[in-house]
Amino acid sequence: MGTYVYAITEAGHPLNLEGVHGIGDPAAELRTVRTKDLSAVVSDAPTDLRAKRRDLVAHQGVQDRLMADGAVLPMRFGLVGRDDDQVAAVMEEQRDAYTERLKEIGGRLEYNLKVARDEDDLLREIMTDSAEIRRLNEGTRQNPGAHQDRMALGELVAREVQARQESTGSELVARLAPEAERTAVAEPTKTHFLNVSFLVTRERAAALSQAVHEEAERRGDAYTFSLHGPLPPYSFV
Repeated sequence: MGTYVYAITEAGHPLNLEGVHGIGDPAAELRTVRTKDLSAVVSDAPTDLRAKRRDLVAHQGVQDRLMADGAVLPMRFGLVGRDDDQVAAVMEEQRDAYTERLKEIGGRLEYNLKVARDEDDLLREIMTDSAEIRRLNEGTRQNPGAHQDRMALGELVAREVQARQESTGSELVARLAPEAERTAVAEPTKTHFLNVSFLVTRERAAALSQAVHEEAERRGDAYTFSLHGPLPPYSFV
């Protein structure tokens, strides 16, 4: 069956899990695996483990409850050990690394920001700024059969889109980073050119939210800012 691992904490964490259940149907009972310095919150692993919404919610629910009372190393969904003894052995083997990481993230939260820009707005800007793109665009409109010009236009526009999105993303991270202790930039999504996480102290969380709001106001309606958090600090463990 295996042991499903939700999170690792320091041994002194209160582990207040009353009323919280684990993944599976029926929901698994939670238990702890302890070493001298660390604790892991675990349950039996379902035999048909898959990333169902119900189980994803339960997985994060356990972590959210633990985060309310102290530092937590959140494990990603789907981590299964052979049994409780193996989990304890790994915690003991990695004790120093886990303890150090828990100190780093103690009292800190993760917020994830995704930013998108209206495609038509970006293309209008590119067209305005580039005489070469305007020339190629006009040429292909007048001569639809000019395949070479059409290919050149597409390649040039694609390069400009990528360059401007990367530049804007870097600028946004630089403007918001002072509110955070650490940042972690992830791959863009299909719809968002910026996907970045911030590790912030609990005291600075409101300041980060305000900074994001002000940046969204400054950029205008062509931009969509989506800030999510607080989250388990996956991006920093």
